[in-house]
This record gives sequence, structure tokens and C-alpha cells, in this order.
Amino acid sequence: MKWFGRKAGGHSPRPPLARAWLGSGWAGCWNGGGDWPQNYEAQLRAAILVNPVAQRALRLVSEAAGGAALIASADREGDAAAALTLVQKRAAGQGLVETMAAHILLHGNAYVQIGHGADGRPASLYALRPDRVTIEADARGWPRAYRYRAGEAAVSYASEDAAGRTAIIHVKSLNPADDHYGLGCLGAAAGAVAIHNAAAQWNKALLDNAARPSGALVYDGGEGAVLSSDQFDRLKSELEAAFQGPGNAGRPMLLEGGLSWHALSLSPHDMDFVALKAAAARDIALAFGIPPVLIGLPGDSTYSNYREANRALWRQTVLPLAEKILGGLAQGLRGFMPGLSIGVDMNALPALIEDRAMLWDRITSADFLSSEEKRAMLGVGLAPENAA
Repeated sequence: MKWFGRKAGGHSPRPPLARAWLGSGWAGCWNGGGDWPQNYEAQLRAAILVNPVAQRALRLVSEAAGGAALIASADREGDAAAALTLVQKRAAGQGLVETMAAHILLHGNAYVQIGHGADGRPASLYALRPDRVTIEADARGWPRAYRYRAGEAAVSYASEDAAGRTAIIHVKSLNPADDHYGLGCLGAAAGAVAIHNAAAQWNKALLDNAARPSGALVYDGGEGAVLSSDQFDRLKSELEAAFQGPGNAGRPMLLEGGLSWHALSLSPHDMDFVALKAAAARDIALAFGIPPVLIGLPGDSTYSNYREANRALWRQTVLPLAEKILGGLAQGLRGFMPGLSIGVDMNALPALIEDRAMLWDRITSADFLSSEEKRAMLGVGLAPENAA
């Protein structure tokens, strides 16, 4: 407490594009007194390393996407199983889909390098940090290489190999302002994260001062009477030593000689930022596509229970993100595995078991469908006796 004081028809080149972190640009449009982080790295620290709501929202979506059961199909026998092995293999202790989901949520871009074995076929998939990747465009504006920089070292990866197959898989979220780079959630959540962090720091300051509001020490020594400089300095030092800080909170003050204490109008209740923190936390959850009830925010009546909120999370956030990632991986690997398709096994998701049960009941009760048609609609493949 202080006491004082794409590709278009023809060959015409595309207009040059300058890389910009859109989140920073929008954050710069604010003219308020307080600023929040203006670049990706600072926003990442403020949100994921400091803010519990943003970190939990990120983990909730990325871990759900990374833990979903997968299915695959391909034209050649063995390619589907090989693709699933590639996608589900851990690199540096991290799951590929989970890492890509986190990168897309935060940065808006996910880059995957295809590693080849001795036979020239894909042997591994490596997720690259998106903040270290820069797209190098050709004369027409199309990506020809991806430059990866780590410290002072930099290496350039061609977008395609000598055979014209994909070498770097780039999956991104929609960005209306940029053709090359996707748009992540950090920029939209930066303001709410800054408010939530500031409210936490303010409440911490209240605790440090035992929630005692400041005030004014008034001297009334008669008409025209004022304290001398020595008296003022002595009084100030005594107040700072004996009555300021958490150790002195609540200590009674003995005033004499025309001195009187007037508390400021703000009380600890007025300075309670719990409601402000809850509102900021809801904005953070909204930016990451999380129903607030799933991250412990009280008072949300949108969902009648936790189960419905979890179902909405999967339907509206996790499944679209997982399908985007798996579709991008399958497209990048089709040069090696023709006809490859990878998706989420909808029959193996506990959160959607009721929806799938209703679908199974409707399809199995349809007498006009053959058993093969029913199996195809349910995604379970041909019966063993009919399989080729």
C-alpha cells in the first residue's frame, strides 16, 4: 500500500505479401492506458506459461485431439496401417496430432517435415515450431521452400522433393488477411489474458497489504498552518516504517497535533476483481472454443450438465480441428500412399457414444438397406465373409 504520492488461372504474379503477426496488429489498435504483449513469443508466455485458464483450454483441446482413436484406408494393402503408425508415433516424447493441434490453436500454423527411410518411403514425421518457420515464395507468390531458423542456425527445406511429392506438410487455420500464414487464437485472447493476469496481480497486491485500503493523512493546525519540510519528511518516514506493508496492516495509529486519518472511498469489496477475472476467463475460453463449464467457471447456464458441454466441445472444436489436421497429413502422404484417407474413429469416442448409438439404431432398423450398406454407413467395413 502506498501512502503518497492459390493458385489462380494464368501466370500473372500475385501481389507481394508481407508477413505480419495479425494478433499484434489488432492489439496495436487499442489506445488504452495499459498494453498487452504485442508479439507471439510474449503472448505465448503470458497465456500458456502464466495464465491457468489459457493453459488448461489449450491442453483440453490438444490432448483430446491427440488422444482420439484413428482409422485409415488406402488403395494399396499395408499403406493404411503404415500411415497410422507414422501419425501415432511419438517424436521427442510428443504426439504428432497433439503437437499440431497446439500449434494451430496458438500460432495458426502447423508444419510437419517428412523423414524418409532407406527405401525412400516416409519413415517419420517431425513437427516444426511454427514461430521458427518462414515461407519463401517464388516469383508468382507460391511457397517454394520453408526456412527454419533456430538461434543463429537456419536451414531451408524445399516444399517438394525431386519427384514432386510433398516434403513439408503445412496445415493452417483460416486467415482472411494473409494467403501464406494462418491465424491463431493468441491474438484474440491477448486482451482477456492480460486482464485476467492483471486482476490476479491486483488481488495479490491486496493480499500483500492485508486488504487494507489506503487513505489520506490530513493536518489541520489552524488557519494557514503547515508542516515544515523536516516535519513532513519525518512524518512520511515514520508512516512508511511503522504503518506501511503487510507486516503493519491493522496496526492502530495514534495521531495528535491536528493530524487526522481519512480512508479513501475504495474498500476491499470495491477492489475485488473476482467478477472481472471470471469475465476475462470466459473470453479466453471463447477464443479457444471451450465451454466455460469445462474449465471450472461457475454460473454458466448454457449447458444443463457437464456431459452436454463435453459433447459440444467435441462437436464444435475438437473434431473439426482433428479432421483438418488428419486431412492435411493424408494429403501430404498421398504421393507415397495413393488413395490415403485418415480420420477419427467416431465409434470409439466416449463423449459421442449416445449420438452414435442413436445412429446405429436408426440404420439397423432400416429394412430397405442391405447389411453391406448398413456396415458402410456405420464405417465398420465389409463383413468377413464378403471381404475380398
